[in-house]
Amino acid sequence: MNENFHYNIDIKSHFKTYNVEFSETLSDVMDFVRRSETFFVLDNRVFDLYRDKLPCFPKERLFLVEANENKKNIWTVLDICEKMTNMPSKRNTHIISIGGGIIQDITGFVASCLYRGIYWTFYPTTLLAACDSCIGGKSSLNYKGFKNLLGSFYPPDKIKIYSQFFHTLTLRDYCSGLGEVVKFNTIIGESGIEHIEKDIDEILKHNYMKLFTYIRSSLEFKKNFIEEDEFDKNSRILLNFAHTFGHAYETTSEYKIPHGLAVVLGMVTANNISVQRKFISIEYAARIEKICRKILQDIEIKKEWFILNSIISAIHKDKKQTNQSITAILLKNNHQLDVFKDIRTSEIDRAISHLIVELDIN
Repeated sequence: MNENFHYNIDIKSHFKTYNVEFSETLSDVMDFVRRSETFFVLDNRVFDLYRDKLPCFPKERLFLVEANENKKNIWTVLDICEKMTNMPSKRNTHIISIGGGIIQDITGFVASCLYRGIYWTFYPTTLLAACDSCIGGKSSLNYKGFKNLLGSFYPPDKIKIYSQFFHTLTLRDYCSGLGEVVKFNTIIGESGIEHIEKDIDEILKHNYMKLFTYIRSSLEFKKNFIEEDEFDKNSRILLNFAHTFGHAYETTSEYKIPHGLAVVLGMVTANNISVQRKFISIEYAARIEKICRKILQDIEIKKEWFILNSIISAIHKDKKQTNQSITAILLKNNHQLDVFKDIRTSEIDRAISHLIVELDIN
């Protein structure tokens, strides 16, 4: 098998050093089933798709979740905690979660608070989780209709990336994961853009060898930021490029736009504001937009999700905002990123109009 599938990386955290490895089988899940201190949380769709590859889980140690944003809340966390407190094990309890970013957020929150922290193994089943969210330790819950208002930092002890999971992703989820890949390559700069321009068509055709090269490079790029600034106080904030607008689009669409695709739309929006401020050229922004259009070409996006007042309201509810002014991360001269705390509503209005026209949103 190609060497990409034998990837292994350690991440140094203030909590612990944890590990990511690619796995060719799910045989170790059977080993976990045999241990009485293990508890399993699975995306119910993954459970149905992979019944023949997964062991028979003890009913009292299994919790199935419908992986949608409406389930990513404190009530789901409490339901899992209620079931886990009935287990004989306590501080040695080990939670094993199999699913995408929503399952990661829910179980990470459980792992961080139950008995003040328990052992946690995570199997990401989506491209978005595998290339981005599985490392970094963030667990976030939605609250009162707004994105990620509750949260904690607590990374898994072990992350196992099973390559076959990506073969059964819907087009929507596959493209959502590619949104974060494009974001990372945009942050890298000219060389990153050149690479993704060259390979995006092959990746969209499900060239998994090429895809795994980008999963590796995305994790290695992010590793540098999170080891330097794990708690999001300085340089790691730059990884939130496109998220001010992306999170707002998730909210205004009632999460019908998945996170990675919202980030793609957020990139187009942020880059147009950079063009308005003459930080980057129209030509450079257009190169990134061309890649974004390819990812979005088969995804339904409705014009009604881009009403200015609703978007501004959602932005002000975002936890990254510090006061009544609007903060966003923009590309500036020499294609570097910086935090700007003076984003004007008029700039956002023009950027949204540009987005609707360029992406032919009806």
